[in-house]
Amino acid sequence: MFKAISAIFLSLVVVSALSGCNTVRGFGEDIRHVGSAIERGAS
Repeated sequence: MFKAISAIFLSLVVVSALSGCNTVRGFGEDIRHVGSAIERGAS
């Protein structure tokens, strides 16, 4: 039961992330921003 709920939740997160960017280029930029934020937090 927990695996099924986790899979559904993960699918919803992925779909929302992809629909929020609208393009592959936008997705790449989002990933770059996340990486920058992680680097700022780690240093």
